[in-house]
Amino acid sequence: MSIGSVLDLLRPDFPDITISKIRFLESEGLIRPERTPSGYRRFSVADYERLRFVLTAQRDQYLPLKVIKEQLEAIDSGAATLGVREARARAHSHHSAAEAGQSRSGAARAETDGEASPAPPRRLGVVPGEITPEELRFDVGVRLTRADLLAKAGIDDRFLDDLLRAGLIVPGAGGFFESDAVTLAHAAKSMAEFGLEARHLRAFKLAADREAALVAQIAAPIAKSRDADARARAEETVRELAALSLNLHAALVKAAVRAALGN
Repeated sequence: MSIGSVLDLLRPDFPDITISKIRFLESEGLIRPERTPSGYRRFSVADYERLRFVLTAQRDQYLPLKVIKEQLEAIDSGAATLGVREARARAHSHHSAAEAGQSRSGAARAETDGEASPAPPRRLGVVPGEITPEELRFDVGVRLTRADLLAKAGIDDRFLDDLLRAGLIVPGAGGFFESDAVTLAHAAKSMAEFGLEARHLRAFKLAADREAALVAQIAAPIAKSRDADARARAEETVRELAALSLNLHAALVKAAVRAALGN
């Protein structure tokens, strides 16, 4: 398959996927498609499944690429743990029913043998350890309806209305939403499980607006220059500064929380 064909297969489940993201994952060694004599990438079914695993682990478990790569290496060597195999099964929806049936059968056998099945640990929502400029490319080709956003983020109308009133999500022209709205809504939903309502998240929005204004202030002179590639250079500068800003913000929050907890 060509990279375009892979993109078409992935987009229904991963609407924010781009060719640049696939190339970035390849550069990180997470996928290894073959190359034709003319240099074009050719993806096998195994490459496609591997890519789905990576994207699913990022979306559903918020795992950093380093951890995902270690899991893939464990799968390749045959030393994958049960948790990794289950994660891979979730990446392939057509296998999920069979996997669930096997899990129930295993639990039933354990109860029959008088062994209680251990309770699964609470899954922590962790963000990638480092944001790269490549991950901040704008995907302007994706437009989601309200129904699309509700379905993909797993939220209801009332929760979305709360996010809209708080200004955390802002629809674009024609009432459509960008793909980032799914990530934002999903994160807000996860934080709501800790008792944080949409109105509490306004502080994050205000901080983000201030950081974005600072980044734009630096990039604006570049965009206004008369060079033919001025806009492209300005966008690249924005992505790089935004990535650095996010990493700095994460480090500052981590340090502040550590201090607050007395560690």
